Parts: sequence; C-alpha cells; structure tokens
Amino acid sequence: MSSKPPIGYIDIRVFAHATEDTDKVETAVKNLLPIELAETIIFQKTTLTGHHGNPIILFTAQMKDKKTLFAALEKIGSGLNSLDKEELFTNLKLHLEKRNLYLRFDKQAAFLGTIKFTQNDPIHFKIHFKNKTPEEITEICKSSGLLP
Repeated sequence: MSSKPPIGYIDIRVFAHATEDTDKVETAVKNLLPIELAETIIFQKTTLTGHHGNPIILFTAQMKDKKTLFAALEKIGSGLNSLDKEELFTNLKLHLEKRNLYLRFDKQAAFLGTIKFTQNDPIHFKIHFKNKTPEEITEICKSSGLLP
C-alpha cells in the first residue's frame, strides 16, 4: 500500500425516529468509531416528517481527517464477527460502487457496543477510496481486518 492515505472521507447517515432517544443514536454511531474520531465527529441534524406525520431526525456527518480514517476501518474490522466478514467478502461487489464502499450497521447493537451488519433501520457508512480499483479496495479492507 502506498504512503498516501487510501480513504478520502467517510460519510455517516442515520435516522432517529420519534420513539428513539437522539443521544442514544449518537452514542451508537460513536461506538462504531475509534475514540479520536468519536470525540471530534460533528453531526448535522435535519428534521424530517415521516409518512404518518411523525418527526424523524436525520443525522449526517462527514469525516475527512485522512490520518485517522483507516483506524475507523480497523475498529470496525476488529469488532465484526467472522460470519459478517465472510458475508461482506462474498457479496463485496454489492457493497462497492464508484470507489465507494457502502456498509450498514445495526443501530441497537452499536449502542450496546457490538458491531454487526443489518438492513433494517441501519447506521449507513459510505467509505470513499481515492483513485482505487475494486481489487485495491479489497486489499485495503483485508489489511484493516474488515475482510477475512
């Protein structure tokens, strides 16, 4: 791997529904990150209205500190179980698009300190790799522990 940081930025997006405590939603996201990133993340909050008029808050953040972004991959990789890693590896093409890796994490599990994938009401991560081929992205993910 070259000395240039492979990750350009990480976008995070998560919804807090009316029945959820917004502080707990923020904590869930921060639990997915290394301490140095969790302490500095700044969320933009947008108030939305659901289908039935219920309030929803959209949290978004973009992390750009290239020196610490790889550590985020390592934290996720160290917390994922082997089944989730195998599943990601098997279906990696479904998670990659235009140098972006899309991951969805279980919000409730993250709040409790566990890292696992889900499709239902997830915490969305979009990890942008600068000028990398899918093969290079796969190698970066392997070196971070995200893939087996």
